[in-house]
Amino acid sequence: MKIAIASGKGGTGKTTLAVNLALRAAEFAPAALLDLDVEEPNSGIFIQGRLIESRQLSRQIPQWDKAACTLCGRCTQVCQYHAVLKLGPEILILPELCHSCFACSELCPADALPMRPRSLGLLRHWQSGKLSFVESKLDIGLEMASPLIRQTLDYARRDFSDAAYQFRDCPPGTSCSMIAAVKDADLAILVTEPTPFGLYDLSLAVETTRQLHKPTAVVVNRHGIGNDDVYGYCAEQDLPVWASIPNRREIAEIYSRGGIIYPEVPEFRLALDDILARLAEQSVQT
Repeated sequence: MKIAIASGKGGTGKTTLAVNLALRAAEFAPAALLDLDVEEPNSGIFIQGRLIESRQLSRQIPQWDKAACTLCGRCTQVCQYHAVLKLGPEILILPELCHSCFACSELCPADALPMRPRSLGLLRHWQSGKLSFVESKLDIGLEMASPLIRQTLDYARRDFSDAAYQFRDCPPGTSCSMIAAVKDADLAILVTEPTPFGLYDLSLAVETTRQLHKPTAVVVNRHGIGNDDVYGYCAEQDLPVWASIPNRREIAEIYSRGGIIYPEVPEFRLALDDILARLAEQSVQT
């Protein structure tokens, strides 16, 4: 079962929930945790394990062969992302806009745009007990995270078929990278906080998961601050609230030193167990 743990904004506790939930689940059965927040992955701060694999990932970008080119302009016509430009006697490739769709290369009558690999980021795979943990990190200066997220998910599909649960620490917000991480998941768990900002960004995330036709549940972090508007919104929208995690200084202190929370905070462990029980029910239903 693939569970996307997402949020409409950063800083809600998404990584805290993903890491602790994955480690708790791995106490009972093989589980996997994927850090898909590839621009700033930080789940690895909390996971101690044995490095299994490290590999550089790449994607294909067209490279202009000036000698072969007839300057017909076909490539600029078929590129839907405006990544190929014709400037006088030159063809200019904009790698940051390229989506590696191969259209320009395949449809060039002179074969003047062969595809070449370009470094995308680093994938690393650790093993910690029954937990398989994968982290991918986008190369500095690159703007599109979605291709790296898709390749990380491909790696997980090949290697983690025996995992009872695959937890995904998704990018925050509702941009293309969040959608790439969520769109083939079985379920989305949205982490929010009971504040006006948390409610607004939760509503954006809910709209996104509904457009993707994903069953969605909510976890409210830092319960006790702000107000109850988030709970009212969830009731109006028929969104199940699977857990409310209290706003405790002890939790913040454990997190700040890179510790695992549930072994030290019984309330947090009970919240995780409630979520796992709900996931087991969902798994039976599907």
